Amino acid sequence: MMEAYSENKMGTAPMLPLLLSMGLPAMCSMLVQAFYNVVDSYFVAKLGLNALTAVSLAFPVQNLMIAVAVGTGVGINSLISRRLGEGRHEEANQAATHGLLLGLISGLAVALCGVIGTDLFFKAFTDIPEVHQMGCDYVYVVTIFSFGMFMQVNMEKTLQSTGNMIIPMFSQLIGAIINIVLDPIMIFGLLGFPAMGVKGAAVATVTGQIIGMLFVVIVGLVCDHAVNISLRGFRWNGRIVRDIYAVGFPSIIMQSIGSAMVMGMNAILTGLNDAAVAVFGIYFKLQSFVFMPVFGMTQGMMPIIGYNYGARNKHRMMSALKIGSIIALVIMAAGTVLFRLAPEALLAIFDADAAMLEVGVPALSTISLCFVPAALGIAFSTLFQAVGMGAKSLFISLLRQLILILPMAYFLSKLGISAVWYAFPLAETISFIASLLIFVSLYRKHIKNLTPLTGGNLSGEGGALN
Repeated sequence: MMEAYSENKMGTAPMLPLLLSMGLPAMCSMLVQAFYNVVDSYFVAKLGLNALTAVSLAFPVQNLMIAVAVGTGVGINSLISRRLGEGRHEEANQAATHGLLLGLISGLAVALCGVIGTDLFFKAFTDIPEVHQMGCDYVYVVTIFSFGMFMQVNMEKTLQSTGNMIIPMFSQLIGAIINIVLDPIMIFGLLGFPAMGVKGAAVATVTGQIIGMLFVVIVGLVCDHAVNISLRGFRWNGRIVRDIYAVGFPSIIMQSIGSAMVMGMNAILTGLNDAAVAVFGIYFKLQSFVFMPVFGMTQGMMPIIGYNYGARNKHRMMSALKIGSIIALVIMAAGTVLFRLAPEALLAIFDADAAMLEVGVPALSTISLCFVPAALGIAFSTLFQAVGMGAKSLFISLLRQLILILPMAYFLSKLGISAVWYAFPLAETISFIASLLIFVSLYRKHIKNLTPLTGGNLSGEGGALN
C-alpha cells in the first residue's frame, strides 16, 4: 500500500509537466466536444430559424442532463483521488464500482423524465407548432438514450481520478468524431439514410455517446488501473454513495443552475427581440471553445489537488492551483480578444442575418468581458470540489448564475437589449471576489497547517476532510 502511495505521479511528478500531461488530453477532448456542438448547430441552422430556436430551447434540458452526469462524475473523481492520496485503496475501488452503476441508474431516471415531461416543457416556452414539434423530437431522443452519456462520463471521471487522462480523451474523441460525421448524414438524409431534420442531430449525438461509452467502459474493465471495478461480491454501500454526492450533489445543482439561468434568460429575451433567443443559443455554443479548455485544465487539476490534500501536501496543492489559474487566465484572455475583435465572423458561421447580427455583435463583445474573472472563479471552485467542499462551489455558482445574473439581466433589460449582456461580466466579477474571500478563509482553517503524510500515517486521520 505504501509503495502505491509513494509512486503515484500526482504526489511526486514536477507540477507543470504533470498538470500539462493531465490537463492537455482533457483540453483536447473538450475542444473537440465544443467543435461538434458548433457543427451540430451549424447543420441545424441550415434548416431555418425555427430549427435553430428549437435546439436553443432544448439546450437547458441537455445542460441539465450534463449537470447530473458531470456532477456525479466530479463527486466520484474527488472521492477516489482523496482515498488514493490517503492510501485507502479498497475504498477507492468500491467508489469506482458504485460510480459506474450510478451512471446506469441516472440514465434510466432521465429517460423516464424525458418521456413524461418533454411535451409540457416545450408548451411552456413556445406556441409555434413547428418549433414545438422539432424540439420534442430532439429531446425525446437525447433523454431516452442518455444512459450512454451518463456511463461514459462516470467511467471517464473514474480514470481521471487515478491520473489517467489519455483513455478519457480517446473516449471523448471517438464520441465527438462519430457525432460530427453522422450529423449531416442523419439531418439531410445522405448515403441512403432518411432525412430526419432536427431529430437526426439528436440521433447522431446519442450514437456518438453510446459508442464512446462502450470504448471507455471496456477499457476500464479489461485493462489494469490504479482502481479496479468488480461486481464480484459487490454490496451497495450507502456511505460511499453519500460521500460521492457530498461533492457531486452540490456540483449537480451548481451546473443545473446553468439550465435555470438559460431558461430565465430566454424568458427575458423573448419579450425583447425575436432573434435574441437564437443569438443567446449561438453564444453558448461559441463560448464553449473558450470555457471547455479551461474546464479541461481543471479536470486535470482536480485529482492532483484532491490527491495531495489527502496526502496533506500543501505545497503541491497550492502549486497546482497557481499554475492552473495562470493557464486558465491565458485561455480566457485570448477568448476575450477573439470575441471582441471578430463577433461578425463568429456569427457568420451560423448564417446570421441582419437582425441576428444587430443583436449578436454587441452581445458577444459585451458578454466576453466576463471571461477573465470567470477563469479564477472556476479555479477556486475546482479546489473547493477537490477537497470535498462542494457546497462552497455551489454557493459561488448560485451567485454567478442565479442570485446575481437574472435580477441584473431583468433590470438591465429595461434599458434595452444591449444593456442585458452587461449582467454577465458584473455577475462574474462579484462572484470572483466572493470566491477569493472563501478561499482565504478555507486556506487559513484547513490548508495552512497541513504537513505531508508519512508511512505511518496514511489514513488521513486528523488531516484532510473525509
